[in-house]
Amino acid sequence: MEPIIEIQQLVKTYKLYDKPADRLKEALSITKKKYHREFSALNGITFSVEKGDALGILGKNGSGKSTLLKMITGVLSPTSGKIQANGKIAAILELGAGFNPEYTGRENIYLNGLMMGYSREEMDPRITAIIEFADIGTFIDQPVKLYSSGMFARLAFAVSINVDPDILIVDEALAVGDMRFQTKCIDKMKELKSKGTTILFVSHAAEQVKRFCNKAVWIKDGVIEVIGEASEVVDQYEDFMRYGEISSRVTLEDKEEEEFVLPTNPDTLASIKTVSINKEKFETFDQVVVDVIYDVYETEINGLLLGIAIYTPDRKYIFGPNTDLEEVRIPIQKGRHKIRYTIPKLPLLGGTYCFDIGLFNNKGIVSLDYKQDAAQFTVTNKYFSEGMLYIQHNWDVVK
Repeated sequence: MEPIIEIQQLVKTYKLYDKPADRLKEALSITKKKYHREFSALNGITFSVEKGDALGILGKNGSGKSTLLKMITGVLSPTSGKIQANGKIAAILELGAGFNPEYTGRENIYLNGLMMGYSREEMDPRITAIIEFADIGTFIDQPVKLYSSGMFARLAFAVSINVDPDILIVDEALAVGDMRFQTKCIDKMKELKSKGTTILFVSHAAEQVKRFCNKAVWIKDGVIEVIGEASEVVDQYEDFMRYGEISSRVTLEDKEEEEFVLPTNPDTLASIKTVSINKEKFETFDQVVVDVIYDVYETEINGLLLGIAIYTPDRKYIFGPNTDLEEVRIPIQKGRHKIRYTIPKLPLLGGTYCFDIGLFNNKGIVSLDYKQDAAQFTVTNKYFSEGMLYIQHNWDVVK
């Protein structure tokens, strides 16, 4: 199937001037001296959207989201690259965009329809539904310069979703509406989606993207960071917004094949040699396997125990069993040993997590070796629950 929107190597570069006069100086310069510096709002992004998709677009302010949408609608032209949109587009980009402040709401409905390619005669059968959806009362016949931001949003949304678009673009428009209006808008968007309308949806409320969209793209600094199933992309985006860049550390340096050698420091009684995890990315309820190889340098260490703890990147402590508490006997004699720690069904929901590994004695009072953040992993899922972990439960209707 041919994509309804196809974007190839899209670039948008702006010229930034320190002061307005520099623009004139540059234009009049005989030597072609440059007084500007270039800023790439988008830097070579490529992706496609299938008919009927609801695509959430995520990214911090300044990441290039709005620039992308404006180019899809034709408001801006790309510096280079290609955009192909196959169908009629209705867009809500900025409050008041496309409205004449001196016209009434009713007159602006016809004006917006004209801008989308509909004649006055084609808009006449739609006018009643648009006015009813906007629900702004007698203000429909008042100049829109008198409208509040909420009234702007209501009217813009009402026009855009009642003209049977092939592609609907919504850029943060729901943020200004009340709960009742937001609910009505989402219900209408679901109806359009069920009829095959393709929807591009920008929202800083990532949970809205997770709940409404089937796909998502995360744009960071003008390039695509992640694209894929909406819930999985949202999980990764929210982790970035919480913790920033997280370096990937899956295992410690592999020393398993090295010969067992006593340390030069006589105070070193034992050490963790390697930590490995069966994979980097999991889904909730996957099996997790952590292998820990450690060396003991004494003839034996009474009370030796191994602890494995799960933390978030900002050091929230989630779970930390150890072999002593669970009465598991591990090798305590001199030599190299390997312990396998298994979580049969991981209960964690979406996010980034890490394992801390520690060797202790004396009931965990004395630390012999401790590896913080020894192995990291991420959990991503299709949207089925919320929070940090999944707790088994039942629902019963009792009345």
